[in-house]
Amino acid sequence: MPSKKILISACLLGQNVRYNAEMVAFKHSIIRWWQSQDLLIPVCPEVDGDLSVPRDPAEIEDGDGISVWKNQAKVVTVSGDDVSAQFKKGAEKALEITLKYQISMAILKERSPSCGHRRIYNGQFQGLTIEGMGVTAVLLEQHGIAVFSEEELESAQCFWQEGR
Repeated sequence: MPSKKILISACLLGQNVRYNAEMVAFKHSIIRWWQSQDLLIPVCPEVDGDLSVPRDPAEIEDGDGISVWKNQAKVVTVSGDDVSAQFKKGAEKALEITLKYQISMAILKERSPSCGHRRIYNGQFQGLTIEGMGVTAVLLEQHGIAVFSEEELESAQCFWQEGR
């Protein structure tokens, strides 16, 4: 059985990092098993990018994480502040951790402007999602890290068991 570490969104483990300061642990047998094996390394790119808890909700305006990295879109708060630089800084810190621990897989929070893997909010603070990836998810994938969301744990477990 492989023993490589797994990067995971800290909010999925119930850590107090969410924008609204709500602690919501995502309970799943796969995550519990990985936790029991001391395989998980939690990160919160938003907090690591120097954003506070609590903080204004943020969404990617006019694009997705790819667009943010190309400077064609930005991450803005509900009050209109541009927090793109903080999101990029947090993503770069997450990448540093993956390199330090030779991590090849991440479990990230779906719909987050940082961590969304397949879907993110639409940038209009309406509670609606669009296809797209968050800022951190994009950077990790661009560097060969396999990214999964909490909605893809069975696929993630298969990937991990294959020892990739």
